[in-house]
Amino acid sequence: MAQLSTKIKSYCEANGVSNVDFTKDVMLQDDGSGAYIKEWNLDIAQPTDAQLTEQETSANTEEANNEVRNTRRIAYGDIGEQLDEIYKDIDGWKARIKSIKDANPKG
Repeated sequence: MAQLSTKIKSYCEANGVSNVDFTKDVMLQDDGSGAYIKEWNLDIAQPTDAQLTEQETSANTEEANNEVRNTRRIAYGDIGEQLDEIYKDIDGWKARIKSIKDANPKG
């Protein structure tokens, strides 16, 4: 199940808002029984629970892709080392990057 913040981002993007600041645009709170929207300061309507539920699939995909991006970033290694690798053997570098991408596909 996707986090509330991810579902809110997905809802906002679907309604033309590309950036959400969770320190001033939307404030979330969790009093122990799950996160909820405490304050909504955007120019679009605050989503209903049903509208947030509709965002579950896209939010799950985004969270999974974020995990893949992080895994890839770690596996790619330092950019300076990559540039040295490219200089010495670009085909070897391409093969290594392809194997990382193949082992960590995005959804």
